[in-house]
Amino acid sequence: MNSSLKVDNELNLSRYYSFECHIPTILLVSQAENLVASFFPNKLLELDHFLKDPILNICDLKEIHSEINLTVPDPILLSNLHDGLEAQSAKKRKMEDGTGEDKVAGTKVFIMPSGMMKSNTKLVDLIEKVKPEIRTLIEKCNTVKMWVQLLIPRIEDGNNFGVSIQEETVAELRTVEGEAASYLDQISGYYITRAKLVSKIAKYPHVEDYRRTVTEIDEKKYISLKVIVSELRNQYVTLHDMILKNIDKIKKPRSSNAEALY
Repeated sequence: MNSSLKVDNELNLSRYYSFECHIPTILLVSQAENLVASFFPNKLLELDHFLKDPILNICDLKEIHSEINLTVPDPILLSNLHDGLEAQSAKKRKMEDGTGEDKVAGTKVFIMPSGMMKSNTKLVDLIEKVKPEIRTLIEKCNTVKMWVQLLIPRIEDGNNFGVSIQEETVAELRTVEGEAASYLDQISGYYITRAKLVSKIAKYPHVEDYRRTVTEIDEKKYISLKVIVSELRNQYVTLHDMILKNIDKIKKPRSSNAEALY
């Protein structure tokens, strides 16, 4: 009597935990299907509207330029003619001995005259609008990818055409997820590159090319941000189209073995 009661309790407990484990899966399926059917098309329309925003359609790129408040210092005059000759002689001896390289020391910078050097605020504002869109795509792709992976049945002989479609869908979602993550790397890379150039300007304020290079990378980043938004929209279009066209095979890769999906 006690043994049979113990078995019944174990069965009930097993069913309870089985039901509890299926709840997250059911919620994931519902969420993923809603993403494909509703969220993806709405988001691509939203991004298409964003691409028409005036902030992404500036014709004259001079409007996004940021002033670099680092003045060119007055030239240093040698107090003694021999100072210059001695410096040249020392440099010549260094080069002949092979103990040094022909490097320009530059200006020592202890503090910025006008305080902290600001970033290009126009680009920063635009970046802060684009970054949430990148993050959203990564998160939604991850959800849909997990949904498709859970629908992949166990490995069996026979017709695996539907399974191959599922695997291709997962691969495409993983690719889109990786590309979106690379956009975040591009943004951090832009800040690092620009910071190094501004440091160069502070050290070598007389070199105009460094100042022009900052302007060039700002313009390049602006164009890149518009391309990123366009790519985000296109990826939503591609994923929505691909999944809807193959939705039957994705949900039921083997019609005769539907029970093997769960």
